[in-house]
Amino acid sequence: MPTLLTHPAVPLALGLGLGASRIPARLLAFGAVAAMLPDLDVLAFRFGIAYGDPLGHRGFTHSLAFAALLGLMAVLLAHRLRSTRWAAGLFVFAAAASHGLLDMLTTGGKGVALFWPLAPDRLFFPWQVIRVSPIGLDRFFGPAGAAALLSELSWVWGPSVAAVLLLWLSRRGWAVAAARRQFAVGIQGE
Repeated sequence: MPTLLTHPAVPLALGLGLGASRIPARLLAFGAVAAMLPDLDVLAFRFGIAYGDPLGHRGFTHSLAFAALLGLMAVLLAHRLRSTRWAAGLFVFAAAASHGLLDMLTTGGKGVALFWPLAPDRLFFPWQVIRVSPIGLDRFFGPAGAAALLSELSWVWGPSVAAVLLLWLSRRGWAVAAARRQFAVGIQGE
């Protein structure tokens, strides 16, 4: 799995790139939490639940169904998130779904139950480029954790920064084009 430091990269990139008028700060924060929430399933180890169990690590909490539940929660909380229902639901669904998708790019583990409960299969993408993060603080603060963080910088944070810039530039371009159209309408009206 990518680290908890990296899972919020996708919603942060989307939110910052789309701007505060589309993704208010409260919604952005909720999305960042939704992107990290699936890894609470590591607590299953403490209760003797096996890794490959649907309730185990990378099980139902990493599924699109779980992401949809979090999206539905955002729809219900949209007013408190200072957003429209549509934007809140879609943004939080994307944030939560990104967790499982990023985990499917990692070099370790038993795959992700992305389509649970429809299909219990654990999946990976054909290319696994993100070094898996070690589970446990003692291992995380060692060479394996450092290697995982370097991998995440290349494969997640770098593309996320690029996405922020592209979205920001496209928003700026749309604003310039809209201003030009408004100016043209104003001239024609005179």
